[in-house]
Amino acid sequence: MTLPRGPLVAVFLALLPGMGRAADIDGATLSLLWGLPFAGILLSIALLPLLAPIFWHHHFGKVAAAWALAFLLPFALCFGPAAAGTSLVHAALAEYIPFVLLLTALFTVAGGIYVRGNLHGSPGLNTAILAIGAVLASFMGTTGASMLMIRPLLRANDNRKHVAHVVVFFIFIVSNAGGSLTPLGDPPLFLGFLNGVDFFWTARHILPETLFLVGALLLIFFALDTWFYHRREELLPADPTPDDRAIGFDGKANFALLGLVVALVLLSGIWKSPLSWHIAGAQVGLPGLVRDLGLVLVTLLSLRITPAQVHADNRFGWAPMQEVAKLFAGIFLTIIPVIAMLRAGIDGPFGAIVAAVTRPDGQPDPAMYFWASGLLSSFLDNAPTYLVFFNIAGGDPAVLMTRLAPTLAAISAGAVFMGANSYIGNAPNLMVKAIAEDRGVKMPGFFAYMLWAGAVLVPLFIAMTFIWFL
Repeated sequence: MTLPRGPLVAVFLALLPGMGRAADIDGATLSLLWGLPFAGILLSIALLPLLAPIFWHHHFGKVAAAWALAFLLPFALCFGPAAAGTSLVHAALAEYIPFVLLLTALFTVAGGIYVRGNLHGSPGLNTAILAIGAVLASFMGTTGASMLMIRPLLRANDNRKHVAHVVVFFIFIVSNAGGSLTPLGDPPLFLGFLNGVDFFWTARHILPETLFLVGALLLIFFALDTWFYHRREELLPADPTPDDRAIGFDGKANFALLGLVVALVLLSGIWKSPLSWHIAGAQVGLPGLVRDLGLVLVTLLSLRITPAQVHADNRFGWAPMQEVAKLFAGIFLTIIPVIAMLRAGIDGPFGAIVAAVTRPDGQPDPAMYFWASGLLSSFLDNAPTYLVFFNIAGGDPAVLMTRLAPTLAAISAGAVFMGANSYIGNAPNLMVKAIAEDRGVKMPGFFAYMLWAGAVLVPLFIAMTFIWFL
């Protein structure tokens, strides 16, 4: 390929020590500098909300776009506009658009269901709500279950002085651990589903780990909440939420739409059709197209049939979904060269990471995959982290689901479970924190929350390592 010459191009060429054909880029020839835009956007997500919250609130979309351009422009100059366009279309059609459409459908449907009435937050009731939320999370997503359950939980406990621990355990259980059994549950597993992992594979292979973690967290929470509940002057003199409305649901038609979302995703995984279209190198199959169009219709139908009062009662707004959509657009683009380098294996720029999760005999080490994918998921959103380690392990779903099943189970468990280690590990974490603070709950700060996770979650993760992953 002939490249134009000049000082700017010389800088870009320094990024790429070896040139191949534009349509077939060898990740082993890429410099680590190609990973800077990916690292930059993830660090921006982690640090800017803390260091410059006002700037981030108003300009996070521009920050994501800037990092995306920091990858696309040099890539187009080095490999040609055609290669850049092909990578862009493939990332959009194969992963980003299905990912965002599913999240949007779940977010909208959950926002159209209002749990009315006033419950009273005793330890037993709170534990039951967390358990129900954990079950729902695998079927309506951690985002959907979190948005549905956090508001009635906060109302049930608004007559108590100590509520922060209730929200912290809600994030542990409902916003993370509960979504570990199906691709509907958590974004990492949906990305695995898009890459060929069977719909029920995780349910069959990490059910014991999920039951252990959720069960242990519920027992710990019940004991802690009982201690708080029986402290002197824990209950306020008057309950801010009156008991003048019967317990029930408004917007119940959205439950049927939720079932339709589940059916659409299941159908796209079970239905095999030879009909497909090739768009700029990306293959779009008929089942996936039907699923995505169906999700759009579900979203529009939910908005049409949900009474305005339900949205008002839920304080429904698009800001959380807009943030997720804009940030993930940048993530899915900037991760392209990182995936290419990881696919190069031990000979690529990330050979050290590959070596760290590989045993001396060349076989993958499930325990190392569990902790490596988990620790990165704690601070770098767990969806792209899952995708990174999925590719480090070879990226072949047929092999990962069979011969390397323990490795895929470790990656799945690490990405989903340890997304709870910090507020930025999983998108619903920050959503739940924001809603709780809006309702007057004084939530722990970034590092204080990590102390909670270190004290409660890490010992459980260590136990899981010895029981299942060694």
